[in-house]
Amino acid sequence: MNLILLGPPGAGKGTQAKFIVTTFHIPQISTGDMLRAAVKEQTPLGMVAQKIMESGGLVPDEVVLGLVRERLSLPDCNSGFILDGFPRTLPQANELAVILSASGKKINHVVSLDVNNTDIIQRISGRRTCPSCGKGYHLLNDPPRISDVCDSCGTKLVQREDDQEETVKNRLAVYDLQTSPLKAYYDEAGLLRHIDGSAPIQVIQARIRDILEGQSGDNP
Repeated sequence: MNLILLGPPGAGKGTQAKFIVTTFHIPQISTGDMLRAAVKEQTPLGMVAQKIMESGGLVPDEVVLGLVRERLSLPDCNSGFILDGFPRTLPQANELAVILSASGKKINHVVSLDVNNTDIIQRISGRRTCPSCGKGYHLLNDPPRISDVCDSCGTKLVQREDDQEETVKNRLAVYDLQTSPLKAYYDEAGLLRHIDGSAPIQVIQARIRDILEGQSGDNP
């Protein structure tokens, strides 16, 4: 069972990916994690990526695709995998199809966690973190007992730059621009499965299980 997990920042992809990994015993493949690991291990592709990132550039598709090709060839992917954060563009999707076809594989499902932008902005911009002990909070869902102060150590809480509202809006604009064509691409191929990402976690997990076990093809 080979899956692609789509969803905007803050949609809960990490939580659901862990559920799929533990339930169906297939590895989660994150291009971000692979890049960091390749740089740390100083593999040939990692050294190329490191030079590009250190100069402030974007890692080109050929490097990312090379990492994906290497990762998918490992034995733990023989029974399936989850691709998280890849592909991001139509050219990447086309190249992924070529890579999989060469090894006799294909994508079985593309699961899209759909959450509206207003909810995403509220989810992410409400996050606060303690710079001392690392404990996380949310202003609406999990607030500290005293406003802006960590319950555990009394340090003033901070908001990460990535979590600021304008930054979140920019990230969502990029995501919408990149993934709209991807959704159409996989929908036309009959692979796209929609899930309401604003539903309770247990409901989302039940819907994912239904889709992956073949009990239902899609969800509103």
